[in-house]
Amino acid sequence: MEATMELEAGAAEELCLLPIRGMTCASCVGRVEAALAEVDGVGEATVDFAGERATVRFDPGRTDRAALARAVEAAGYSVPGAAPPEASEDPDVAAARALRRDFVVALLFTLPLLVLGMSHGAIPGADGPLGRAAQLVLATVVLLGPGRRFFRLAWVAARHRTADMNTLVALGTGAAYGYSAVAVLAPQLFAHAAHGAQPHVYFEAAGAILTFVLLGKILEGRARRRLSDAVQGLVALQPATALRLSPDGAEEEVPLSAVEPGDLVIVRPGARIPVDGEVVGGASAVDESTLTGESLPVDKRAGDLVHGGTLNESGSLRVRVRARGEESALARVVDAVRRAQGSKAPIARLADVISAWFVPVVLVTATVTFGVWVALDPSDAGVATAVERFVAVLVIACPCALGLATPAAIAVGTARGAELGVLVGGGAALEAASRVDTVLLDKTGTLTVGEPVLTDVVPVAGGDADALLAWVAVAEAESEHPIARALVRGARARGIHVRRPDTLTAAVGSGVEALSGERRVRVGTEAWLAEAGVDASALRDAADRLADAGRSIAYVAVDGALAGLVGVADRAAPEAAAAVSALREMGVEVAMVTGDREGPARAVALELGIARVFAEVRPEGKAAIVAEERARGRRVAMVGDGVNDAPALATADVGVTVGTGADVAVAAADVALSGAGVSKLPRALRLARATMRTIRQNLFWAFVYNLAGIPVAAGLLYPWTGWQLSPVLASAAMSLSSVSVLLSSLRLRRFAP
Repeated sequence: MEATMELEAGAAEELCLLPIRGMTCASCVGRVEAALAEVDGVGEATVDFAGERATVRFDPGRTDRAALARAVEAAGYSVPGAAPPEASEDPDVAAARALRRDFVVALLFTLPLLVLGMSHGAIPGADGPLGRAAQLVLATVVLLGPGRRFFRLAWVAARHRTADMNTLVALGTGAAYGYSAVAVLAPQLFAHAAHGAQPHVYFEAAGAILTFVLLGKILEGRARRRLSDAVQGLVALQPATALRLSPDGAEEEVPLSAVEPGDLVIVRPGARIPVDGEVVGGASAVDESTLTGESLPVDKRAGDLVHGGTLNESGSLRVRVRARGEESALARVVDAVRRAQGSKAPIARLADVISAWFVPVVLVTATVTFGVWVALDPSDAGVATAVERFVAVLVIACPCALGLATPAAIAVGTARGAELGVLVGGGAALEAASRVDTVLLDKTGTLTVGEPVLTDVVPVAGGDADALLAWVAVAEAESEHPIARALVRGARARGIHVRRPDTLTAAVGSGVEALSGERRVRVGTEAWLAEAGVDASALRDAADRLADAGRSIAYVAVDGALAGLVGVADRAAPEAAAAVSALREMGVEVAMVTGDREGPARAVALELGIARVFAEVRPEGKAAIVAEERARGRRVAMVGDGVNDAPALATADVGVTVGTGADVAVAAADVALSGAGVSKLPRALRLARATMRTIRQNLFWAFVYNLAGIPVAAGLLYPWTGWQLSPVLASAAMSLSSVSVLLSSLRLRRFAP
């Protein structure tokens, strides 16, 4: 349950985050916002469809949270926690289980319904009384069981004088089922039944529509749960307790809430730092990838700042607390993700927009048709004919194909994407990805391999590179520092046997000194070598050149004499250049946004042909850059793989994670690329464009069938041509439109990168 919190403005107003359940489309967002806005004392109400919550600014002197919850419930939705729970089970888990159960039931009863309904005489007795009765029973189970939720929600929409996707589903399945039920139970009501012809039934259409829509709801539910998991994953990075040092020197483990600014805490090797603070004792390497996304740990000693949620890798640290809990850098990242998710407007589905006028027009048209035919012939035969015309209009205009147009294409498109290593979070993500014209790429782990590798070995004049690297490997052989491991791997890759040192001394943040036999090797910074009387100026030009190229430099001295230097860097991934080139060919603008230093960032960007680079950017800064790009009218995709990318991923029109991205980044993203990482980004955008193109074609042809058939079904052409469209032909036209939509969607199975 989200707590209320006072606004920074200091006014009497408060801000309340209200969880909401039961929203199914963009129209629901409007109804909830309108219901909250009508509550006395509410200044502003914004509903996040994906996050299933409302952000409400209100005057606590005029209303309260309970009144807000009652307004939401009066609009037909639920607020978890508004009433005492009747069971211990999480309501979200229960709702997801119920949805899956309904889908399974609908599928089990719809499959035999499709077999019977589409057999057209191939199965003996399928068109006879027994077969038609069996279809009635099967369809009744689907509509009154799994389908009842749509009729209930359609009724809620009707009470508020609106129409939405639930109205479409209820109208389509209700018309198909109602006409068919009358045809089975009272065929004498149909004029042509007097001549021995059996009225056509299409129970299978009602069952298939409900089954498809339920599947779509399951996919949407999974996407929403991933969004909430993003915030929970961020919160879990901060330890719940801290090891506090009391004034008498005793250590005690206390809850994080008991720690105050000014306290001293101890952070053991391998533990996460619980607070933001300043190192006052000890030295260590700290993995700050949760905030910067960079793979190289940062050396920390007295006077350096550390942040809560980061990982202490080697030595023990004593930290004086500066900020904890909601004041920490990690808490600001959590807040950025929450605000970004709350401000991301749900993508309006075309069917929801059209339904607001299409459904009422169809109902009015069918009613007018019935009235006109009764007025022309008030006899029993005339009334029967009017019923046929009424049903024919509903059937031909029944938005069955419209209901299938979007979920069918999305189902096929997302399935094809999974086969190609592109995992898409649903229809909203596909639609947003299809419009992307700007891609912002994180560097480490996205455009690069994600770990340091040996890149350069520069001996002094007349020196041997392999001999130099062998001495470096001796000094670094027993170190667990990532740069040390990179140097040792590089030596072994060049066929050099790595010997263990006899003794080893490490100076955190400066370097290491090893003794092997009678030879003394020192590897580290220029200043550290200078402390031992080693002049490294002869290699300063080479070092500056490598630093400009983004390398991390370590000088090497053997027995007090300068021997050379080595360079380490996180290199561009082999597939990154081709991916960037493909994006530009698609007309997509590409830029890099990274927390790394300017030099390494520009070196990688130059290698890949990326002109725009934003370097040394914190997580909140990445989200701000995304927001700026969107403010200038760009459709932005943010691509990253780290926790630090989560706010930007949530702020972007489309958030994309690559490879083995952090769980939090994956949860905050709309699209996940597996395997070869960023190389699959162009295919993801192409697939999204192809899917949306298919959806638009589906919607177009669905309306062509509906709109062209309505005048004929209503009998408008009868006085001049004698044409009347029977419900049988109306059903055939409706089925044809549904088949065309499905066949069009299935073309996505042949989509190739």
